Amino acid sequence: MRILIATDAWHPQVNGVVRTLTSLARSAATLGADIEFLTPDGFPSVGLPTYPGLRIALPNRRKIAARIEAAAPDAIHIATEGPIGWSVRAYCRRHGLAFTTSYTTRFPEYIAVRSIIPASFSYAVLRHFHAAAAMTMIATPSLRQELSAKGFRKLGFWGRGVDTQLFVPDEPAKLDLPRPIFMTMGRVAVEKNIEAFLSLDLPGSKVVVGDGPQRAELQRRYPKARFLGEKTGKDLTAHLAAADVFVFPSRTDTFGVVQLEALACGTPVAAFPVTGPLDVIADHPVGALDEDLRRACIRALGMSRETCRNFALERSWENSARQFIGNLSALQPSRSLRPAHRLAGRSAVQG
Repeated sequence: MRILIATDAWHPQVNGVVRTLTSLARSAATLGADIEFLTPDGFPSVGLPTYPGLRIALPNRRKIAARIEAAAPDAIHIATEGPIGWSVRAYCRRHGLAFTTSYTTRFPEYIAVRSIIPASFSYAVLRHFHAAAAMTMIATPSLRQELSAKGFRKLGFWGRGVDTQLFVPDEPAKLDLPRPIFMTMGRVAVEKNIEAFLSLDLPGSKVVVGDGPQRAELQRRYPKARFLGEKTGKDLTAHLAAADVFVFPSRTDTFGVVQLEALACGTPVAAFPVTGPLDVIADHPVGALDEDLRRACIRALGMSRETCRNFALERSWENSARQFIGNLSALQPSRSLRPAHRLAGRSAVQG
């Protein structure tokens, strides 16, 4: 099967959506599926005042059509609700082509904390966007229940996984810091709720791995915390493995792949009992969930690192990719995309 995935989130961004799509493509290839990406590459872009450092693509209708036709896919999936996603959605609607979408980011909440636009308005827009899809893929039962209550329909599951060969407990970074080490990792931005972690009265050390628009402010307000900047690859793995507890303070993520990445490194998780942690951690002895985040952090300290690693080993990206491909294959043939003449190679699609 030849699959085209349209996404506004792409390298050099470092976030859960990009890591998920990259891992999906790698695992899908071992199952005989060829995934190509229609990304912002090759389009002009503009910055967003409310998201410093982040730029969005400005696609044009003609070039979007050319890229889709060059890919000649058997199926189209739209991963994000940005300009790329809306443009590909419009193309599919004009040509009567079936497509699937995924709901991976809580844009209504993100927008609400940065502007005067209420979440209810944003949810209405997203309901309209996803209503045209043959299926909207979501990662967890909690999110399905939540979106169903908000009027979203045709929801299907697509679970997430972890690269257990990259994320390993071996060779942790040597951090010359007082123990225990409580660590969080991700984009340092207001929607990630990192201040809820930094404001806790905890023993040992607090470490933040990542970068983003709120980093300078938080460094100034919490000088005792260590901000190590962005880490990738084995360097990231080594730091996750060096922590005693991974703290996931976000209340707005739809899943939180980084929780599985920390667990694969043998590090237990502390989080709020919200969508994402409720589905990943639940009542498994690999983390602690509590509205009192400090209490969750202290409880997580006593958990077995071996149990955390074994838990992650059961959640592979291959299983995630198999589920994703199965969702696409389940579309009615009469509604599936008819492959067009292949006009160009993969580079034309990626820009």
